[in-house]
Amino acid sequence: MATGQTAPRVVLLAAHPNWRESRVNRLLRDRAASLPGVAVRDLYGAYPDYDIDIAAEQQQAGGADLIVLLHPIQWYSMPALQKLWLDEVLAYGWAYGPGGTALQGKDLWLVATTGGPESSYHPQSYNRYFFDAFLPPYEQTAALCGMRFLPPLLLHGAHRASPDEITQHVQVFGERLASYPDWPEMAELDACPACEVPQVDRPAVTAGSQ
Repeated sequence: MATGQTAPRVVLLAAHPNWRESRVNRLLRDRAASLPGVAVRDLYGAYPDYDIDIAAEQQQAGGADLIVLLHPIQWYSMPALQKLWLDEVLAYGWAYGPGGTALQGKDLWLVATTGGPESSYHPQSYNRYFFDAFLPPYEQTAALCGMRFLPPLLLHGAHRASPDEITQHVQVFGERLASYPDWPEMAELDACPACEVPQVDRPAVTAGSQ
């Protein structure tokens, strides 16, 4: 980082329903918390009743340069509270749509674990698809908010990963997080997309919702 340049601000959203049973995500969360400039938001710790403080979360996210989603993959997606965070915090008129520019130009990074090994994410195995098939919802969430979706950091087979594999993964994660945004591949990534939502697609709600 150039002398005098402001350090990037990072917000990490850690979502795990049971930290006591976590073999990998807990260590990743703790590694992130040890780094300067990284604000770790433990969603299940902060909101056990699922009553998210939207204003506080928007303030944190709006002030970040990088938002990290850290969680285990559950049923090919994210844990329920992480999904609720997206539903409520990424509001129309704030994160997307007319006037929704709060996150434009920022980066979104998925750091996730799977229980099944990488070989299970194959057309000839029980998960039936390569893992990339489950990424479009993340990618499009970033795009709709004008964010750049960074290459995910994944650890497959977390249930059976050896201590050495876990240690190495946590080390790579820490190094990547500490060196952001000075990643070699950054220059090759596309700019943040423009996904404009016409106002006619979201008319004012007078009674109920969809």
